[in-house]
Amino acid sequence: MTEGDGVPAAVSRGISLDERAELDRLRAEVLELRHQARQAGSPRRHRLGWRGPVATLLIVLGCLLAPVSVLAVWTATQVSDTSRYVENVTPLVHDPAVQGALTDKITSAITTRLDVTSAVNSAASALGSNGLPRLDTLLRGSAPAISSALAGFIHGQVHKMVTGPAFARLWVQVNTVAHEQVVKALSGQGGGAVSTSNGQVTVSLGPFINFAKQNLAARGLTIVNSLPPINPTLTLFSSKYLVKAQTLYRLINDLKIILPIAAFVLLAAGTYVARSHRRALIGAGLGLAASMLVLAIALLIGRGIYLNSVPDSKLPSDAAAAMFDTFVRFIRDALRALFAVGVVVAAGAFMTGPSVAAVGTRSAISRSLGWLRRTGEMHGVRTGPVGAWTYAHRVLLRAASVALAAIIFVFSGPPSVTEVVVIVVLLLMVLGVIELIGRPPAQPAAPPKLAD
Repeated sequence: MTEGDGVPAAVSRGISLDERAELDRLRAEVLELRHQARQAGSPRRHRLGWRGPVATLLIVLGCLLAPVSVLAVWTATQVSDTSRYVENVTPLVHDPAVQGALTDKITSAITTRLDVTSAVNSAASALGSNGLPRLDTLLRGSAPAISSALAGFIHGQVHKMVTGPAFARLWVQVNTVAHEQVVKALSGQGGGAVSTSNGQVTVSLGPFINFAKQNLAARGLTIVNSLPPINPTLTLFSSKYLVKAQTLYRLINDLKIILPIAAFVLLAAGTYVARSHRRALIGAGLGLAASMLVLAIALLIGRGIYLNSVPDSKLPSDAAAAMFDTFVRFIRDALRALFAVGVVVAAGAFMTGPSVAAVGTRSAISRSLGWLRRTGEMHGVRTGPVGAWTYAHRVLLRAASVALAAIIFVFSGPPSVTEVVVIVVLLLMVLGVIELIGRPPAQPAAPPKLAD
């Protein structure tokens, strides 16, 4: 009596791990020979069914929704979660390009209102009217140098403040308060620290100016106390893109929960409907990885559009680039993680298939684990009843391990590429331990032959 693939059933019972691996290899060769025989014979007519087209459509739709889901979740976390938003913008204050832009903006706002040249000329006129014409002339000639020296002093002091820890704490405080205003800007309400002015979306620098004035006065430059309230702005992006962002925000914010679920359901349904679940899973994994590559290209194009929309007079290009890269870094982290997930799923589905490469790899792993087990037993290391129980329940243990890894991946928050790799490596280690510990039952000894 034989099994469906031509291997005797009596041989397949009670065999060791090495023998089972060899049987897998033989089965793969038998299947390959049968396939070649069918190809050499008369061609078979393949019946067109509905499963293939429907499965392909579902998987394609799921892959198309995947990058949109990433953008939806990013928008929701950046707009709805203040702590997440502040965590995103906090590194900006430590970026040299942004620090330089803030220093220039704050220094310019203070020096232009001080008008040192006019103050020096007024003092020179007073000296001339008091019978000191030579001092009048000397002081007027020195006015530009005095103004430049004072501007340099203020710039240096402001740069020290901007790069200091106190300013970083102020940056976090201001952004925490301004987060609600960002929500208003995206929802079309406007007002507050973030506003639209002259076709540009700007953020108020008033709190930072006040901080700089207090520090300059503490360093002896008390003249800044006489300045009126100063509230300059820092350009973020063109308001024409704000309108698009508002429209996209309203749409995606309503779908931030539905889209990820819909993408997952479509991919799962496409894999289930397909005739070959393994091939469909490979296609879904590769499609997910490809969609993340498309999203990465879209971010690259969007970066160029954003940098071209902000003139250098409003914000230096290096500072604008730093702002864009910092704001979208969580999107990039998510797409890299999902790209890794797609590749891992496709590779895992391929390695469980009947191909020669997959069977050969599994056989090599099985032989290696069998050699380790036999070596341990030769040195007195035996798993005993635990090994027998593990072998008997190995399918359940594998499924539980995969399910636990999936739960950790889903509920551990937005994963990074490193976290995905760590989860996969740990899963492979657990599956390897299950195979290593699981000890197949010993083969019964063959009965002795009776003499005639």
